Amino acid sequence: MSQITIFEHPLIQHKLSILRDKSTGSKQFRELISEIAMFMCYEATRDLELEEVEVETPICKATCKKLAGRKLAFVPILRAGCGMLDAMLSMVPAAKVGHIGLYRDEETHKPVEYFNKLPADISERDVFVLDPMLATGGSAVDAISIIKRSNPRSIKFLCIIAAPEGIEVLSQAHPDVQIYCAAKDSHLNESCYIVPGLGDAGDRIYGTI
Repeated sequence: MSQITIFEHPLIQHKLSILRDKSTGSKQFRELISEIAMFMCYEATRDLELEEVEVETPICKATCKKLAGRKLAFVPILRAGCGMLDAMLSMVPAAKVGHIGLYRDEETHKPVEYFNKLPADISERDVFVLDPMLATGGSAVDAISIIKRSNPRSIKFLCIIAAPEGIEVLSQAHPDVQIYCAAKDSHLNESCYIVPGLGDAGDRIYGTI
């Protein structure tokens, strides 16, 4: 089974409460998605390895630490996952970016692939898959399956809100993938929306409600 990390930092939880509010407009919603993603990136990269380097400060030479050559890739699931991307890149500017396009069939609620573009050297990289919502888990499972065909070094899945059903589906399909989220909500309703959730993240990010 996958391990799941739920971020309970007060700043994340405060911003999440505003994110959920139906009166929050698209501009503020985008900003909050980005801010929460930045906090999550900080925590999800905690296990990156460091190496010692010598740096000359204005005072003297000092032994410091830098990332030990780990190559990262961020892969948002279109379209809502793009709302998390800029924040991740602001933390790790050298990361490469891929995109996977999946949409949910309104009748079957199953994901349908329509776009797939990954970095050529993804096999050398640790991959972070981005999607604000983990609902049924279908899109996450399919996106990760697509990425695994290229044999990356590792995969982590970052979402802001997760439903228990989605966690279960993703954990069963990809037990090796670490899941990070800001909240584990109650359940999915009959339309496969997370309860209490925040509605459709893509519509709220891009103002297409």
